[in-house]
This record gives sequence, C-alpha cells and structure tokens, in this order.
Amino acid sequence: MNELLERIKSLRLLVIGDVMLDRYVRGQVSRISPEAPVPVLHVDAEDSVAGGAANVGLNAADLGASVDLGGVFGQDEAGVRLLALLAERGIACDPAFTSSQAPTICKTRVMAGNQQICRVDREESYQAYAPNIDALSALLVEKARKADAVIVSDYAKGFVNDELVALLRSEAKFLAVDPKPSRSLNYDSPDLMTPNKAESLQLAGLERGDFDEFPSEAIATAVHDSHRPHRVAVTLGPDGMLLIENGKVIRRIPTAAREVFDVSGAGDTVIAAMTLALAARSTFEEASAFANLAAGVVVAKVGTATASPEEILHAAQ
Repeated sequence: MNELLERIKSLRLLVIGDVMLDRYVRGQVSRISPEAPVPVLHVDAEDSVAGGAANVGLNAADLGASVDLGGVFGQDEAGVRLLALLAERGIACDPAFTSSQAPTICKTRVMAGNQQICRVDREESYQAYAPNIDALSALLVEKARKADAVIVSDYAKGFVNDELVALLRSEAKFLAVDPKPSRSLNYDSPDLMTPNKAESLQLAGLERGDFDEFPSEAIATAVHDSHRPHRVAVTLGPDGMLLIENGKVIRRIPTAAREVFDVSGAGDTVIAAMTLALAARSTFEEASAFANLAAGVVVAKVGTATASPEEILHAAQ
C-alpha cells in the first residue's frame, strides 16, 4: 500500500466534468414553525466544499496526485469560492473554463445534526453548461496528452457530451468515466467505468423490477455491448463492488465500510482512487481494493469528503 501511494505522488491527472460547490447549513431543530408544518433550524455553522467533478479532483489531490480540473465556473460568488477551495489544495483550473453566461452549479444542504432535511439547488439548464469544443479543443488536447490519466465525471448537467468524450478518448493515455446514463451518451470504449447500482441497470437497459437478484452477468454483457469498456466497477453500496473486465464478471468484493454516515461523494472517491491506482500500474483487483478502502473512509464522514493516505493505511490494518 505504501508503494502504491508513493507511485501516485508522481502522477498527473486531468479531471473533466460538471464542477459544483456544495454548501452546508448546519444546526439543530427543536420545534415546528407556527407558520407552516416545517422544522425550524437554529443555524450553528455554514461551510462550503467542492462537489461533483471538483470533488473527484479533490480526492485525487488528497491522495497525492497533481490535478488539472476543467468544467464551467461561473463569474459569481460561488465560482470564486470554489476556485479558492481548489487552489488551497493545489488544483489547477485554467481561466478558459470560466463562463460569463452560466452560474456556478451550487447545492445547499440543510442539516439538522447528521440528518439532511432539505436541499436547495442553483443551476441552469444543461444547454447553459455545454462546452465550446472549438474554443477549448487545443487546451483539452494539450492537457490530456500531458496527463497520465483522464477522468470524465458526468453529473448530467451539460458539460459532458459526445464530442467532448470523443476528443478526450482520442488523446488520453487512460480514460475513466463516471457515467450518468440518463443522457444516453456514447462513452466510447473507456478504460474504466464506475457506475453505481442504479446507473449500471440503466446502462444495461434493465428495469429494477425485472429480476429477483442483481443480474451481474446480464449487466456485464449489455454494458460491454453498448459502450465497450475495458473494465467496469459497479459500486453496490453495502453489497460492495462488482468487477467486470472485457464483458466478463471477475468477482464481487465486499464493502470495506465499517460504519456509514453519509454516502455523498463516495462515487467520486472510487473513480479517483481506482484510476490513480491503475495508472500507477496496479492490477484491476488491487486498484479496486484500494478504492474500496478509500470509499469506506469517506462514507464514515458526514458530507462530501475525501480520504487521506494516512486514513487509508489505517483502514487497511
């Protein structure tokens, strides 16, 4: 494990996708409003963290890699805050990704203790976040060629489209995709895909009620036929992770989580850790075990979070 973490420190990663600012309003509820049947929150604290593709970049940086990040950063207070959070962790964001047209995607979670009681989203339609490939092509090609691996973090907000994926596939040494199949994109033979359980069913064109047990073999075949990924790691929550290679199920590994407080951002941790481990020449099973440990650390925390090398080493004991 120590050797892998040392190899990761030499890697350069490009993360492209839907960047967001995650805000948290935290407090306690002791009464119901007399104006409406809703809880009254006494606010104790407010904070902000990087979300979406920005959280993927944060996870990779906290594991020791050098990270470039691309998405839409609005010229607004949320964009300034998000860029500042990323700069604190040494993550590079080219000014070309700043937009004067679209606001920074922002999700505000209202928390009563450890319980989320509502979420407030600020964003435009997906057309507002679509990339100008003509303007960004040279920059993306340059960054993809310099990177040891490229991650596409698709949250179905608009920045990831077929043209962007095709460009990155043509230039990347290693392409990993965290898909959002609701938009039916062509993910174009990636080296790695990391859907969650529901996303894997969508990718395979299956409905939840069509089977009694999770259809591992059917998913492996259908996803390979439609997107031709080299490797697929399906995150199954408390049921662990299903590993698929070239359309064949390899094995299912149990979850490493010892306790779960919040699964927010766990998928970001998985794709960041697994991609870095594979780029550092680990086997698929070794990379999956590493990512599983990292995700186990993250879900034991409240809110969008990352796993440090020290925490992963401790979890591995």
